[in-house]
Amino acid sequence: MAVLAPTPRTTLKRAPTRGSHEIDTLHRILDLAPIVHVGINVHAQPAIIPTFHLRIGDALYFHGSTANRMFRVLASGEPACVTASLIDGLVLARSAFHHSMNYRSVVIYGTAETVNDATEKAKILTGLIEKLVPGRSKDARAPNETELKRTLLIRFPIVEASAKIRSGGPIDDEEDYESDIWAGVVPLKTVALSPIRDDLLPDSIPQPEYLSRYLKEHQ
Repeated sequence: MAVLAPTPRTTLKRAPTRGSHEIDTLHRILDLAPIVHVGINVHAQPAIIPTFHLRIGDALYFHGSTANRMFRVLASGEPACVTASLIDGLVLARSAFHHSMNYRSVVIYGTAETVNDATEKAKILTGLIEKLVPGRSKDARAPNETELKRTLLIRFPIVEASAKIRSGGPIDDEEDYESDIWAGVVPLKTVALSPIRDDLLPDSIPQPEYLSRYLKEHQ
């Protein structure tokens, strides 16, 4: 199993048995996460911004307006931190102290770079639409030249990262197992609900097949 070499920043000190540097584990969590949070430093003021992302190989990609503060900071090469989190369940223990959550998370440290090649940029922007709903890019109008110029595409290499995962039931103190308090896990998942048609969409335009397929896979 391929792994990233741990660094002082990615070596887990709290509950290290839940940690992982396996590349497949990191990639799987990043691919499933609907968004990531990007931590940056702006004029000595920390800021954490959520953004949509796409992973290709050993890099994450973000896109946004060329006027966006976060993207300008990333494009300048300033150090940043990216996190992703998936919440899988609420862990209800017998004692208040041992309540927890089941989760999968990733933390990445590094610096970003801009993607300027027009062909590569168009390909990755298509990939971002495909991650949103597979099949959508064939329907949606492609960005025109003006829109491409107004869009900043950022590549964030995954070279210094770690994952942390909790699963299973509550872990109580031995004496609490004799209590008559309910304990267990409440599983959680994100589901897709029925689409809401745009008010300006003509009734003659049917729901696309790829959207129907997406709904079946996410309900």
